[in-house]
Amino acid sequence: MADLDTDVLVVGSGPAGSAAALALATYGVPTTVITKYGRLADTPRAHITNQRTMEALRDLGVEEEVMAEATPQELMGNLVYCTSIAGEELGRLHSWGTRPDRFADYSAASPSRMCDMPQDLMEPVLLHNAQSRGARVRFDTEYLSLQQDDDGVTVRVRDRLRGDEYDIRARYVIGADGGRSQIADDIGLPLRGQMGVGGSINIVFEADLSHLVADRPSVLYWVLQPGADVGGIGAGLVRMVRPWHKWLIVWGYDINGPAPDLTEEYARSIVHKLVGDDSVEVSISSSSAWTVNHMSAERYSAGRVFCAGDAVHRHPPSNGLGSNTSIQDAYNLAWKLAMVVKGQAGPGLLDSYTAERAPVGRQIVDRANQSIGDTARIFDALGLLDTADPELMVEHMAARKDATPEAEKQRAALREAIAFKDYEFNCHGVEMDQRYASSAVVPDGTPPEQPLRDPELYSQATSRPGAKLPHAWLTTDHRRQISTLDLGGHGRFTVFTGIGGDSWVRAAEVVGERLGVEVAAAVIGPGRRYDDLYDDLYGDWARVRGIDDGGALLARPDNYVAFRSARAVSDAEAEAQLEQALRAVLDRPAGLPA
Repeated sequence: MADLDTDVLVVGSGPAGSAAALALATYGVPTTVITKYGRLADTPRAHITNQRTMEALRDLGVEEEVMAEATPQELMGNLVYCTSIAGEELGRLHSWGTRPDRFADYSAASPSRMCDMPQDLMEPVLLHNAQSRGARVRFDTEYLSLQQDDDGVTVRVRDRLRGDEYDIRARYVIGADGGRSQIADDIGLPLRGQMGVGGSINIVFEADLSHLVADRPSVLYWVLQPGADVGGIGAGLVRMVRPWHKWLIVWGYDINGPAPDLTEEYARSIVHKLVGDDSVEVSISSSSAWTVNHMSAERYSAGRVFCAGDAVHRHPPSNGLGSNTSIQDAYNLAWKLAMVVKGQAGPGLLDSYTAERAPVGRQIVDRANQSIGDTARIFDALGLLDTADPELMVEHMAARKDATPEAEKQRAALREAIAFKDYEFNCHGVEMDQRYASSAVVPDGTPPEQPLRDPELYSQATSRPGAKLPHAWLTTDHRRQISTLDLGGHGRFTVFTGIGGDSWVRAAEVVGERLGVEVAAAVIGPGRRYDDLYDDLYGDWARVRGIDDGGALLARPDNYVAFRSARAVSDAEAEAQLEQALRAVLDRPAGLPA
């Protein structure tokens, strides 16, 4: 007999594990988290938090708490290429949606703003809120092994303080145990790609650099110093952790040789080289070596065990997609587990997790690694790839200042190369437009929308099933604004309709009661009062909803469109269509007892 029983056991307290615990606890599912460590993250690691993640955190009730701790978007955007922080600038890029025209795109796409939230601040927000909502957490508890049967999973763990081993019994397990996931190995998840394609060092340090950066606030400062220490191009990254006194440097090393000896003297020398001012007082907090990976899982689960986060997608931090995708994995999985645990859905609903998230994982792993490769355009424009001699590299960089046709071409090439980094630092479509095709989506027979602009750089709203519910600002009878996304979510399904859609409202109540599932209804239009009044005074909802006034969208608990009917139908038709859609999504075939 197990020493502890729980409905869901989460292994790992990183972004994926903590977010899973938060969502499950919010949905009322008994959940236990174990981590082999004695505390949460003690280094900043992941930090960029995009709008889709903030939408999930908004739905889970912690968006304001995150924003209170985070660096806001307006301080994130002057991406700088330079010879050192105190040295010569080579160029800048408006990043993270801060260029005026891109800021409009970002503002129109979501009620939430992106921000910079270091992992060591994010994890406490997620896990502490999970605990306050009923999740149990055990630190210093190491996963050892698991055994599955028809009814659940028995997990063997070790208490690292006492040294003894014991069993935890769970109906389901989430393996969020990181990029060297033992659980992914234990359940035999097939992985594609390669680990260890490059080597990097992180150096966390304290230094007041406000006099060097306050006029160009940014999250990232790229430094090019040919020949510095490791030879070659000498590219390093200085990342703001807290403005403008806490920083993290990323510095490469040859992965085919030994990792550098990370002494404090070595770390301090790297900091001073990249800052470019030895008079700045520096305090080294930590340093560590890590590897660049290019690997993703083809399948995210086996039986009753599901993996999320770095366990199934392993990649460099380019594009800032890592913790975002991890939190979104958890958000996708949690509502499905909750409905299965509560008996509201059949186990087939859980199969949609791999179908929906594995393609996203592959995309972000490929995109992050491609962004590293795209940096070569900048090196090429500066003439750094034409020679291995650092002195010649410096001469080639300086040549761009000459009054010659060749230098003019070089300046143009450098501008174009930096602008091309939009695919890393303004990749709005990749961040927002994840489309799902699975058993938890009911196709309506319409073809995929054709992108009007580059689908990686630009988000394009659509209400086609499998897409995220479009955001639009509505007004209420209390003269306040509310997003369509705020009407959905909250662990339940929501039917969106308008004037002439009364049959869908009645169907939501009848079918929800019949299936034992909460189905809310939001009626949008002037004078349409049910529980609340929502009006589309700006006309934005009419432009993005993709249905007539009397049509309907069925949003899942994660605010993805599960079903769409373009026009008004009779009561009988609305009831039949909505029930058929919900039964398909929930793996509740017709004829089975409700």
